Amino acid sequence: MNPNLDLLHPYPFERLTKLKAGIQPPPELTPISLSIGEPKHQSPAFVKQVLIDNVDAVASYPTTRGDHSLREAIADWCQRRFKLADASLSADKHVLPVNGTREALFAFTQAMIDPQQHALVVSPNPFYQIYEGAALLAGAQLHYLDCNAENGFISDLSEVPAEIWQRCQLLHLCTPGNPSGAVMTIDQLQQAIKLADRYDFVIASDECYSEVYLNEATPPPGILQACTEMGRNDYKRCVAFHSLSKRSNLPGLRSGFVAGDAEILSQFLRYRTYHGCAMSGMVQTASAAAWRDEQHVIDNRRQYREKFAAVTDILGAVLTFPEPQASFYLWPQTPIDDTEFAARLFAQQNVTLLPGRYLSRDNGADNPGKNRVRMALVAETEECIEAALRIKQFVQSLKD
Repeated sequence: MNPNLDLLHPYPFERLTKLKAGIQPPPELTPISLSIGEPKHQSPAFVKQVLIDNVDAVASYPTTRGDHSLREAIADWCQRRFKLADASLSADKHVLPVNGTREALFAFTQAMIDPQQHALVVSPNPFYQIYEGAALLAGAQLHYLDCNAENGFISDLSEVPAEIWQRCQLLHLCTPGNPSGAVMTIDQLQQAIKLADRYDFVIASDECYSEVYLNEATPPPGILQACTEMGRNDYKRCVAFHSLSKRSNLPGLRSGFVAGDAEILSQFLRYRTYHGCAMSGMVQTASAAAWRDEQHVIDNRRQYREKFAAVTDILGAVLTFPEPQASFYLWPQTPIDDTEFAARLFAQQNVTLLPGRYLSRDNGADNPGKNRVRMALVAETEECIEAALRIKQFVQSLKD
């Protein structure tokens, strides 16, 4: 067995299950789970119909590279969404379909890391668990960048010592951030690009929440857009990860893409050809249809705006949290220890939240997830409102 398997930490939801074990919540209260970031809005009917209409594609092996029509739909979407230079993002060179960002982020790390060079992966903290697990299994060490209220919940790259950048092979960015929803600016993204140039590392920008933003007039920028605004149309050292899971409420479709540096993607395709992870033909056709349509995405954002407005109005008087910019999470401070808060809330109100420390690592003096909880507003509006009312009642009971 790979000895690095022993380095893996328990997954956050495994820890949450243990925390809740033996607790009997009030049976008269319907359980409400806001712990897992799984979209619950209706999947687009037209995408489901495309799947049905193309089911005969299961009779053929798909290619790892994906059909040109899908890659073209993705390239066109990227160009429109991120205002890329005309024809700069080639469907043939700069785009690779993947089976969701989780699988792709893990595989990308395996392909990119050279463990014989004392590899280091730099990651935000809190983070998506795949960043850490993929790095450890690839034989790399990790350097965590705390994201807290003092830095606006965004990694402060200016505080990283030169010796860290010199060992860095891969920098993970997550914008909009999980769990805070904080959005990196163009200037911050370009700071990362300049560092990658200076120290010769690759940027993996996880942008799977980029289409869930609360102000329709200010879509979050991405790493490819930052490249374009620098006149950097080869996207050197930069790779963006996107998914239909959150954008289109299609988590079970397992469909996303990687786009950016053509040379890197050429090597990643080589890795994936051996990995054996081609996307099925009917999923490719359905995915292309989803990337070509924006109306269902606009309606999706409307639903999240309504939920955020209602929930923050209820909780704003009893909890402190950063003003949401994007994603579907709230990241409130807890008046007591975050694990105790989550356990007691479940015991008293049958509402499940994820303790913040389960998404973070101790990094010197403290854990940036300590005394926070992640609240995923993925359920229908009425259920989220009911959960917010129960949470408010619970927090008020702590003061009695």
